[in-house]
Amino acid sequence: MMHSSVTAALRLTVGVLFALSLSACDDGRDDLRSYIERIKARPAQPLEPLPEPKTYQPYTYREAGRRNPFIPIEPELGAGNRNDDLRPDQSRPREPLEAFPLDALRMVGVVTKGGVRYALIRDPEGVIHRVPAGAYAGQNYGRVTAITSTEVQLVEIVPDGFGGWTERPATIPLAE
Repeated sequence: MMHSSVTAALRLTVGVLFALSLSACDDGRDDLRSYIERIKARPAQPLEPLPEPKTYQPYTYREAGRRNPFIPIEPELGAGNRNDDLRPDQSRPREPLEAFPLDALRMVGVVTKGGVRYALIRDPEGVIHRVPAGAYAGQNYGRVTAITSTEVQLVEIVPDGFGGWTERPATIPLAE
């Protein structure tokens, strides 16, 4: 019998100690709670008023005398704005700089040898090519038309969107 009273007393002592230890626990957040309370106690700052929305003015399309905007514009065949003879020469051998897009090429200098001006162009692989006027560069059949001290001027042949081809000027500027 004594054994059960000692066990009960021991249990009671452990329970009281456990309860005291729990009540003594501090989660360490008192400073955070006081900071939050100070922030909540501040008066709210007034908000700026929203700007007045502009009144929507609808546009009414009146097709009298205008073309339908949903039909693509076809070039007029007799107007002379189409060059059916223009097309890239697919049979000529491709030159090394035609493997790269123009924006990947960098002009790094100009040299003159034997009275011929050459542009020095670096490709993305770091190789420097000596390019004269008339050479080809870029992936759109670009032909070098002029070499100045600050750029290489080219004319590319690109699709015109109507099954033909058109010329487009392009440049490779001197790299800084």
